[in-house]
Amino acid sequence: RAILDNLPQRRAIQKRVDALIRSNSVSFSGLVDRHGKLFALEEDPKKQQPFVVALPDLDHPAAARAVVDPNVLDPAGHTAIDFWVPSLDGAKLAVSLSKGGSEAGDLHVYDVATGKEIDAVISHVNNGTAGGSVAWNGDGTGFWYTRYPRPGERPPEDAGFFQQVWFHRLGTPVAQDVYELGKELPRIAEIALATSEDGRYVLAEVKNGDGGDFAYFLRPAAGAWIQLAKFEDGVKAGALGLDGAVYLLSRQGAPKGKVLRLPLDTPALAAAKEVVPEGEGSIEAFVPTAQKLYVVDLLGGPSRMRAFPLTGGPAVDVPTPPVSAIEEVDRLEGGSLALEVGTYLEPPAFYRLDAATGALTKTALAITSLADYSDCEVVRVFATSKDGTKVPLNIIQKKGIKLNGRNPTLVYGYGGYGISEQPMFSASRRVWLDSGGVYVDVNLRGGGEYGEAWHKAGNLTHKQNVFDDFYAATQWLIGHEYCDVRHLGILGGSNGGLLMGAELTQHPQAFHAVVSAVGIYDMLRVEDTPNGQFNVTEFGTVKDPEQFKALYAYSPYHHVVDGTAYPAILMLTGKNDPRVDPWHSRKMIARLQAADASPRPVLLRTTQNAGHGIGSSLDEIIAQRVDIYAFLVAELGARYHAPAAPRKRRAAR
Repeated sequence: RAILDNLPQRRAIQKRVDALIRSNSVSFSGLVDRHGKLFALEEDPKKQQPFVVALPDLDHPAAARAVVDPNVLDPAGHTAIDFWVPSLDGAKLAVSLSKGGSEAGDLHVYDVATGKEIDAVISHVNNGTAGGSVAWNGDGTGFWYTRYPRPGERPPEDAGFFQQVWFHRLGTPVAQDVYELGKELPRIAEIALATSEDGRYVLAEVKNGDGGDFAYFLRPAAGAWIQLAKFEDGVKAGALGLDGAVYLLSRQGAPKGKVLRLPLDTPALAAAKEVVPEGEGSIEAFVPTAQKLYVVDLLGGPSRMRAFPLTGGPAVDVPTPPVSAIEEVDRLEGGSLALEVGTYLEPPAFYRLDAATGALTKTALAITSLADYSDCEVVRVFATSKDGTKVPLNIIQKKGIKLNGRNPTLVYGYGGYGISEQPMFSASRRVWLDSGGVYVDVNLRGGGEYGEAWHKAGNLTHKQNVFDDFYAATQWLIGHEYCDVRHLGILGGSNGGLLMGAELTQHPQAFHAVVSAVGIYDMLRVEDTPNGQFNVTEFGTVKDPEQFKALYAYSPYHHVVDGTAYPAILMLTGKNDPRVDPWHSRKMIARLQAADASPRPVLLRTTQNAGHGIGSSLDEIIAQRVDIYAFLVAELGARYHAPAAPRKRRAAR
């Protein structure tokens, strides 16, 4: 803190970051329509935590009414909502609450009309390892929920594993809940539940850890669970339709994806029919309505939406903004959709897609921000990786930038789990642009931007491709005179923290500053942690000789070399992180400090009341952003320029 608190320009940066984030208008996410009753998660920049609200419609956000508000339950801001699900009639709400960023959530049930808690608390339904989920039955008298082992059922080290599905009937003791599904599943199963709109079916999605393999199970309301797809079947997503069918996204023989329709009265994968063939884009998501099937494609990063009539016929493109990301698609009463769309330069907004006309109309659920990017542009270019692969770079820069090799440039990457980097707005990023900076977001292999082949080319024994892609991106920027090494910084978190660790150990002279949040650094011991065992299907295991060789070859901790001059380094971790144990950051920083031959700072920042970042209070989010930007501005020779205050107009005499 002695270093971070005394960085030059820190006070001005803190004032601006705080203003940019807290002046945003309220935002909404996770829209759910229960027969005309709208629910959403609201984020108010005047409050520490998001909270669940009931909305009259999409056009009157000011009329939102809080149903469950963690800020009231815990004014300190350390209690967070893990997940929430309204009953099918919209009368009740099941909410998982956890503390201190731990994600160790207990389930509470509330009456929507009064906001009062109405049933017994069910413990340990959510965890940072496999998450958690709830699906209500048709009449709202009970629900299926995910359950972890209770004390005494398994050894303590298994507390975050062996997730199962149980059924709870309201008003009955939790001890009488009934086991339904899970004993036959892997130790690292991750289960998500959903109920059909008519309450007749429940769909269970089961992930085999974090590697991207899924199984699906279906339960008729008055029947037993039926397995629809196994891990090896290549099914990656599922959704219950309104036409007596379940729709499945398959990558079996189609790396960019195809959509199958499976009738619920003959729920066997062999009976599924292809309704959307593989195309040029990678299918990311789909939403079936009563008349159409809406499909969201990824085109290397930006999104596209197509509408397919259920009766057959050609698809129609939905006219979304150019170079944008469709961040959320929600089914509304009457067949219309709500789409949240955002870009790098404009705050996200919800649009109403009319089912009959196909018209897209912006609603009042739109964020307004002090961060004005009208003087900026996004340039999309391609770098060539070590093996010849073309890697997209999305460069956010001020218009008219001079390519003189001295622009402070910050490069961000992730590259894992099939998670795609898409255009995303950030109010606080404006501080970097106002420091003369350039911000670059790279679409690395390991993500899903180009489908399953792109993901698989960056996981398991192919993980080194991710690091090569990122390095190639930084060298493209230097070669095209955006910056030189003295003005180059890199940033990543979680899996992106592993990326940062690999880059600074493989290319210690290639960057001047590195910021790495909640990263994984010891790849030989990561699977000794609970969540690390879920990562085995993505990274590999030391128990397999070939995977061990690959893990050891890039494990950042094992490639710190004594006497090396390393870049300036800031690592961030949370004391309660359930996803990446904080010992990774502590151990890596200790090793770097012992080995470093450079006078530049090598720092560890630990948050006492946070975890992986999920559930962090707004104050903590702002504090982290301030430290990151102040550190990078100081290390990369940037200079923050506060925007001029608007001139006051002279009053008329």
